[in-house]
Amino acid sequence: MKRFPPVDITLPWKVADGPPVTKRLIFTGPRGGHVWRTSLNEEAWKRALASAGVIPERKPGGPYAESRENGMHALRHFYASVLLDAGENIKALAEYLGHSDPGLTLRVYAHLMPSSQERTRKAVAAVFDTTKTMRHDG
Repeated sequence: MKRFPPVDITLPWKVADGPPVTKRLIFTGPRGGHVWRTSLNEEAWKRALASAGVIPERKPGGPYAESRENGMHALRHFYASVLLDAGENIKALAEYLGHSDPGLTLRVYAHLMPSSQERTRKAVAAVFDTTKTMRHDG
């Protein structure tokens, strides 16, 4: 962090004409500003995928192959699935993903949510275990 300290960048918040908000960014673009999604995708992400043999190398002067299943959208989906698996709630995830409607987040990611059957069974069993302990102690 001493060699490459965070940079203060002010941008419109959430929408193009949103209020300006300043954030400290660790990663910056080639000109010192924020990292654009498209440049990160083409210059770093797809280059790494090609190096790993996941997608073909690009031809000189041409773009990388389209790869929706391995692209930024897949990375975003992975992020959401990790948070849901760790127990994060839908409302918080919606905020992290920039969704104004948690219902949208629920509709898109509900299939990734861990089953609550075991958690429910343990919660009910714990209540009965507490009740049993209280009767014997009293």
